[in-house]
Amino acid sequence: MSAPDTDLLAADTVVARTVEVDGVTMSALCAEVPDPRAVLVAVHGGATSARYFDLPGRPSLSLLRTGARLGFSVYALDRPGYGESAPWEARFESPAQRVDITYRAIDALLASDARGAGVFLAAHSAGCDLAAYMAADDRGAELIGLELAGTGVHKHPEAARIIEEMRYTRRTGGIKDLLWYPEYAYPPEVYGGRGLTGGSPGYESAVVRDWPTDFPTLAARVRIPTRFSYAEFERVWRCDAESLAEIQGFFTAAPRFVLHQQAGSGHNVSVGFGAAAYHLGLLSFVEECVLHRSRRSVP
Repeated sequence: MSAPDTDLLAADTVVARTVEVDGVTMSALCAEVPDPRAVLVAVHGGATSARYFDLPGRPSLSLLRTGARLGFSVYALDRPGYGESAPWEARFESPAQRVDITYRAIDALLASDARGAGVFLAAHSAGCDLAAYMAADDRGAELIGLELAGTGVHKHPEAARIIEEMRYTRRTGGIKDLLWYPEYAYPPEVYGGRGLTGGSPGYESAVVRDWPTDFPTLAARVRIPTRFSYAEFERVWRCDAESLAEIQGFFTAAPRFVLHQQAGSGHNVSVGFGAAAYHLGLLSFVEECVLHRSRRSVP
């Protein structure tokens, strides 16, 4: 299991693309199919990039390649202030600015391409802030569904202690143990974030600070089917029955809400050995949202 994949099927499926929105260059990794069932837009977490969803050398663990093989177009965006848009990070201080440029980047990437049943939005960790704001926006009602993974509202006591200590000491070793536990769940070449991590825009500290108070308000405005996924070995956010019930209670306007535990995975569900299982489950939920949207369109 620890050896890299040798199956290079569809090795050229994923291409890097950029689009310009109001003078800002936005970047993405894209796996497009001619007549998609739907379009899945994936939003990465903090201090990483779109590459999180297409692990080099591990095509079977790639959300983009798996989605394309199953008939979905998949776009992994570099969030505002990441990737090619990093030089313009000062323009993304407010959530409204980040939401607007992301919607416009999606439209520019898709252009006149087929969208199938529509656009599904999936996010991980700190990227859940952007996705929740997008889903709560008026434009969010047009999305076919939402996936939030690797987040929560209450931190584990030990995680809170380590994060608070890190603010004063600037030592990051403890946070690695939270995000990349257990070690055996990850390919050795990426354990600890090797080859995946980088700098974060300045606004990210406010995102991390405000998320637990913003989340309930945003969730109450989500009007589309939603799945909330948490890893079996999540060590940052509490995922006990009481915390999960509280989160489910936030989504009062969603027509459907699903809780999903990803067995065998740690916080970084899309780059561990359990990523293939996670992505297949996610795409199954996207397909259910396609069917839900199709029923709504029947006269």
